[in-house]
Amino acid sequence: MRLVLFEPDIPQNTGALLRLGACLGVAVDIVEPCGFLFDDKRLRRAGMDYLEAVEMVRHSSWRAYRAAARNGTAGRPPGRLPGRLPGRLVLLTTRGETRYTDFAFRPGDRLLLGRESAGVPEEVYAEADAHLLIPMRNGIRSLNVALAAAMVLGEALRQTGLFPESPA
Repeated sequence: MRLVLFEPDIPQNTGALLRLGACLGVAVDIVEPCGFLFDDKRLRRAGMDYLEAVEMVRHSSWRAYRAAARNGTAGRPPGRLPGRLPGRLVLLTTRGETRYTDFAFRPGDRLLLGRESAGVPEEVYAEADAHLLIPMRNGIRSLNVALAAAMVLGEALRQTGLFPESPA
């Protein structure tokens, strides 16, 4: 399972998502360009000393991410045929058709998070295998992207039994 951050805008959210990945043993792909300098002190402050513990891959564009996934540098399991990306691309979106709690996650799923300011473009939306939403009260737009990711990733890890083992 992986988190995929599409052109993140806010360094504090990116830092929090990297920390989430480090704590739960989930790799993070960052699709650039980011809306901030990657060495931003706000990113480091939010990620704290966890940034060294996360498996992170930066990609220069969506096209570069897709190419890396095909050739094995974005977490593709060995033996996969070229042209087919590993696992399903599962987009978290306010336009989703399926509640995340009603979705059957699989270990190889890649949870895609759009930009805080604009989500993902139509071409990326169309490539997703599933579009999930978090049910909310009427009149409320959305949750913070890091909170949304934590909720959905927690459910995905629970369903697949992939939470890290706690020391005894």
